[in-house]
Amino acid sequence: MTPFFPNIRADFEAHGRSLGAQGFWALVVYRFGRWRYGIRWRWLRMPFSFLYHVLFKWVQVVAGIELPCEVEIGPGLVIDHFGGVIVSGYAKLGRDCRLRNDVVIGLRHVDQPVAPVLGDRVDIGAGAKILGAIRIGNDVLIGANAVVLCDVPDGCIAVGVPATVRPRREKKA
Repeated sequence: MTPFFPNIRADFEAHGRSLGAQGFWALVVYRFGRWRYGIRWRWLRMPFSFLYHVLFKWVQVVAGIELPCEVEIGPGLVIDHFGGVIVSGYAKLGRDCRLRNDVVIGLRHVDQPVAPVLGDRVDIGAGAKILGAIRIGNDVLIGANAVVLCDVPDGCIAVGVPATVRPRREKKA
């Protein structure tokens, strides 16, 4: 059975120790949904599944965040700001990713159930859409309102509609 409470503690820390952070609420429900899969007996799991679906819908309506328990996420995910965050159940997110409002990570075509795979430390700006069977590398910035339809290598920036990929500039000391 997957650990539940240690992950919740880490999610709480990642969201600035704020119980009012809607991103934290979504992650608690997500963790609960993943945890319930570890209950082997179907009849014992059923009430937990019902509770998960009620809580999932509540977070979806109240916080505007859709984070199904089928998504694979690494530790340290932060969902900043309220509303419009939709992540496909087919997506995979690496460690320490950050999503802002109105971000969609999902399918490009309904008949092709494949979604993006994000690396570690991916920072996604408000309104960005990342769609299709693509890979986003480590340490990538996705600009606000970008529509990413192609792979983005490690250490790059993707901006525009459709997104163009550029290398990140190194900060001068």
